[in-house]
Parts: sequence; C-alpha cells; structure tokens
Amino acid sequence: MPLDHRHLRGPEESQLPEVWAAAVAEEEDPCTLRPLFAHMGLLSQAEGSAYLELASGTKVLCAAWGPREAAAVAEPGGAAATGRLVCELRHAPFAGCGRQAAAREAAAEHEAMAAALREVLEPAVQLARYPPARLAVSALLLQDGSSALGATVSAAALALTNAGMEMYDLAVGCALCRLPGAAAACCLLQPSEAEERRAAALLTVTLLPSLNQAWGLLGCGQGGPPDSWAQALRLGLDGCHRLYPVLRQSLLRAAWHRATPSTA
Repeated sequence: MPLDHRHLRGPEESQLPEVWAAAVAEEEDPCTLRPLFAHMGLLSQAEGSAYLELASGTKVLCAAWGPREAAAVAEPGGAAATGRLVCELRHAPFAGCGRQAAAREAAAEHEAMAAALREVLEPAVQLARYPPARLAVSALLLQDGSSALGATVSAAALALTNAGMEMYDLAVGCALCRLPGAAAACCLLQPSEAEERRAAALLTVTLLPSLNQAWGLLGCGQGGPPDSWAQALRLGLDGCHRLYPVLRQSLLRAAWHRATPSTA
C-alpha cells in the first residue's frame, strides 16, 4: 500500500502534555540544589563586587569598600579596638515581585535585613586585622524572586573576598521552606517564589563551610514538631556545603582573570 506523504496519522488515543508535566514536578527531589550564577569584579568603582543570580529569578549585586580610616572606639574592658563592618541593603524600584509595601514598612524590612546581613558576615571577616578601620558592604536587590537573604549573604561574602579582605572563611547562605499540611515534614531547598509564598515556615542558614560552623539561623512562620526543624536545619547545612564549591570556583575564576594580563 503506497504511503500518503501529505497526511500524518496520529494515535487513536492521546493525553494532554500537562499530565506528564505534573508527573515530572511531583517526582522532583526536594533536596535538589537549583542552579545559580555568580560573577565577580563587575563594578570598577568598588574595590570588590559580586553579582549572584538564583534559578528562582533573584538577582543581587554587592559592592565592598575598605578598609577606610575610622575613629577609634574604645572596647569594653580596655580591649584593643577592632574594625567595624557596615552593611547597607537596598531594593531596586523594579525589584518587587508584585507586592507593593508601604514606604515605612519597606524601610523597616531593609533595615532588618541589613542588620541580619551584618550579624552573619562579621564572624567571617578578620576585623581584628583592621583596627581602627571601617569596611563597607552595599547590596542592591535587582529582583526579589525568593531566598533573597541567603543570596545576599553569599554575594556579600564574595564581594568582600574579591576586595582582598582577610576572612576566616567564605560565608554561604542557603534558604529553604517547609511546606504546609500533609507535607509539613517536607522541606525544599532554594524555593521558588510560589513555593515561598505558600510555605508554612521559612529558614535561612549561614555556614562557614571550611570551619564547619553555622553562624546564622533566621526563621519565621508556623511552629512545628522539633524533628521537622532539625530536619530542615540539616538540609540547610547540606545545601550550604554543596553551594560552597560553586562559589569557590567563581572566586578562583575571577582571580585567574585578574592575574592574566589582557591581550587587548
């Protein structure tokens, strides 16, 4: 029987593609680490800079300056003065993901995030090597998809390292969420905006991987069994350990480009 090249016969029975897409989404491992992109040295006006982008769409640009001379402040008990780390965090006007907060609420949120950023970065920087000096970090959130604080911590640590600051270790931030209802025991690493919006609890973990010391733990949301929080903490620490080689490779690549003379 000759073939009819003008018509292609389809199957007698078929299913919508959405059925298979939903099945793939259900089989996704919640422990999977989603892709990220990091690049250093983008800002020529700063002594160190880093850009970090998550798969969820979060984009943050950080710049670092220092050490700059500052007035000496006496420590309690007559201890030697140490350097001071100043952190600033701003949102770009177009960074909001569909939510418009009041100016007062937005300023309070930025101030709280900047304070949290300083608290988790201070243990990673050898401030005793800069007395009396001032180190400054400025973070600009270009797009707030989700996991903003964890991404900002990692980008700020990369910027400080790119500026040549002496550090004990590279601080790595990782965010996760605990789903509500029957999936309360299930946690997701680096949640998307939709997952973060419907989460029962959010957690951001900061780790110094080489020293294996957790310096930051910030959570919010509904309470749950202690075992679920312990599981979330273990998952967050594991995520930080897996993020560390990616960020370290970005640092090595930036150092190699800086050491290689330009042929232009």
